[in-house]
Amino acid sequence: MGAIASPHHLATEAGEAAYRAGGNAIDAALAAAIALTVVYPHNTAVGGDLVALVRDPKGSLVCVNATGTAPAARSLDELRERHGDQLPTRGPSTITVPGAVRGWEAIRSRGAVLAWAEHFRLAIEYAGDGVPVARSLGAALVHDRDALVEDPGAMEVFAPGGELLREGAPLIQTRLAESLKKIAANGPDELYGGSVGAALAAGLQARGCPLTTDDLARYAAHVTPAISASLGGFDVHTSPPNTQGFALLRTLRALTELGLGSFPGSVPADVLGRLFLDGTRVRDTLLADPLFSPADVDNDGFAEIVTQLRSRSVRAPGPVATPSVPRGDTVGIAAVDSSGYAISIIQSVFDSFGAAVLEADTGILLQNRGTSFSLDSRSPNVIQPGKRPKHTLMPVMVTRGRRVRWVSSTMGGHGQPQIHAQVLIQLLNGKSPRDAVSAPRWVVGPRSPGDTSDTVHYESDVPGSTVAHLVADGFPVREVPARTEFLGHTNVVSVEADGTLTAGSDPRSDGSAAVLPVPASGTV
Repeated sequence: MGAIASPHHLATEAGEAAYRAGGNAIDAALAAAIALTVVYPHNTAVGGDLVALVRDPKGSLVCVNATGTAPAARSLDELRERHGDQLPTRGPSTITVPGAVRGWEAIRSRGAVLAWAEHFRLAIEYAGDGVPVARSLGAALVHDRDALVEDPGAMEVFAPGGELLREGAPLIQTRLAESLKKIAANGPDELYGGSVGAALAAGLQARGCPLTTDDLARYAAHVTPAISASLGGFDVHTSPPNTQGFALLRTLRALTELGLGSFPGSVPADVLGRLFLDGTRVRDTLLADPLFSPADVDNDGFAEIVTQLRSRSVRAPGPVATPSVPRGDTVGIAAVDSSGYAISIIQSVFDSFGAAVLEADTGILLQNRGTSFSLDSRSPNVIQPGKRPKHTLMPVMVTRGRRVRWVSSTMGGHGQPQIHAQVLIQLLNGKSPRDAVSAPRWVVGPRSPGDTSDTVHYESDVPGSTVAHLVADGFPVREVPARTEFLGHTNVVSVEADGTLTAGSDPRSDGSAAVLPVPASGTV
């Protein structure tokens, strides 16, 4: 059997096709991931980043970190002279080296069986023949109109008749299809040293971004061990820094120390809220590329917050203004098969449509991950050539003993650790993947202009008792509609003790989940 869940039904169908072609979960996830760069361009692109967890039938579990680096010619002084104390949200100054294609290469080396080109087949078809604009994409085209109209390449693709496409209209990406064909035929080096990469670099340099073919050629994905924590007899695995996976593990470790790990359904909302805020504090002050700025994100202030929560002596802090409002625009794919492969892939361009720069000759949209860098020379996250910015992407996998129990992936920007924690609590309380990803949720942190670091946005169907706990503890709260993409969308695959697979795709997205028979053997 094989299972897959993704945020767009055409991507899920690409994964299903890979299974039917004889592929395993890695093949299915790759096909879906590449398809998503075509059908969900506001959330992911060839010019974006990737982080994944990959587990093989022997139980080996690794993290593939394909987050992009600052170009070699990036200069702190030049950026400060141009932008002052803070980088802009979009534009050429926010572009980092695209990591996704090198990420696909690294993932494929962990056990995929289909040919490299086969993973691209439906994505190329979707780009060349066109697909209907999905609900989420249609809404993003309206919301981000002002950014897109400034970029000729974006307007050529998203407003071919002069007006931005609406939901249901055909989205045709001819030049992207040609780039994907070349990468499929010639391998990942086509982007990192071939004609596609050369055209991309030249086009970006013309727009004022110093990315070069040398930056592309030097780029490599990092394959590292995952980081883990236990909760209620399960081991929860995620990605290490420069990603924010540690924030989820801090929450789980604290719940265990507070005696709540075995009874996650009884965790008071105010306790969760304080732990979410604690993880945000550490992420915003210490998280950076550990190759440049190692920091103890696991333990900084951890004993203190646990002690305070144990005595219930800490309250939510007063409002703290935030300099920017991050909007997470990301895709997550979860896949498992009965032969023992399991994978969670997270891909992103960061803000909706990333940098809002679409290089016209290649059809490739670029991420704006560089906006996460600091221009403060004292910050561990200060921008430096070849450095990766602090990152929101964080795949999750849960095991018990030698078996996979759940594979989870979510979008949600800076709220990803919080969403994962809430979905995991639902799963630990016996919910199916579909019910767990559909459950009402809330997130601590700024998501709209005027928000502060402790602002809580909660969906309208969150229980009143939960909201009351948060209000009583001093958190400012804002209601948003139920099942809104504003608070992220999640995909989960579950593996029962007898090997039965079930999957759920979040109703907040345009996705679907599938479980189908495939040629496989073994256990997960």
